[in-house]
Amino acid sequence: MDNEMKIFAGNSNPELADEIARSLNVGLGRAEVGRFPEGEIKVKIAENVRGCDVFIVQSTCPPVNDNLVELLVMIDAARRASARRITAVIPYFGYARQDRKDQPRVPITAKLVANLIAKAGADRVLTMDLHAQQIQGFFDIPLDHLMALPVLVEHFRELRIPDLTICTADVGGIKGAWRFAERLNAPLAIVDKKRSGDTQVQALALIGEVEGRNIIIPDDMIATGGTLVNAARFLRERGARDLYACGTHGVLSGDAVERLGEVAFREVVMTNTIPLEPRKRRDNYRHLSIARLFGEAILRIHKETSVSSLFE
Repeated sequence: MDNEMKIFAGNSNPELADEIARSLNVGLGRAEVGRFPEGEIKVKIAENVRGCDVFIVQSTCPPVNDNLVELLVMIDAARRASARRITAVIPYFGYARQDRKDQPRVPITAKLVANLIAKAGADRVLTMDLHAQQIQGFFDIPLDHLMALPVLVEHFRELRIPDLTICTADVGGIKGAWRFAERLNAPLAIVDKKRSGDTQVQALALIGEVEGRNIIIPDDMIATGGTLVNAARFLRERGARDLYACGTHGVLSGDAVERLGEVAFREVVMTNTIPLEPRKRRDNYRHLSIARLFGEAILRIHKETSVSSLFE
């Protein structure tokens, strides 16, 4: 049993966890993750993990609080079962937008969640495309940060889109958009925006040429869709042709699906870090799997080899 790799899944995204396990030619570990009658989370790891290298796959996507507490309880269960090392595999890290104190008397919840995960007993974290890079520094345990870029870029390469320009929907996304532009050998444009609330976004200015161009708008997440929709309308007014929206995490909160439908996107591309509910599916949505990327990262962590070299 010593140093055997075992992968367990919470209830947030069992399909992704199963894909990850199959990519490694292993079965998912047996765990009972449910609720007591009053709603408290009930966890029992149903096999021996003493001395094992345990990976717990759980996105903290909606319902965010349930999935977060479920992750914490699973980590505690594995720790008390004498696992040798516990890695929290969090494809989508919730509370990432609360990463700074931008007004008086507000918490830095991303740091609080990082503390909770470490205190529960996790030895390291594996996650993907954090909303803010500085969150990596919130953890007092090792963190490996994956990018969905290779999966997304490969999809767009296969489409062979002519006259392509990559356009970031705000200045904060310039670095990620540059990576897209370099990989696809395309020019970069920038839409500047002003946010007047949690869901209200206004496009203000454009840097670069978009007239007559096909545009990919990449972002780390598609939440309310406000940023994407406003950028898309702004680009249409300036002569852009086909528009493609692209985000690692398809949160799709509130009326995001309806809002995205107001703009004729050729495709809305997301990965399966968050499961896509059937009622939110649309014909122009593309849901790409990042299971093999996570599987390779898990294997490298288990074998104590480089994870960052995956992206070199």
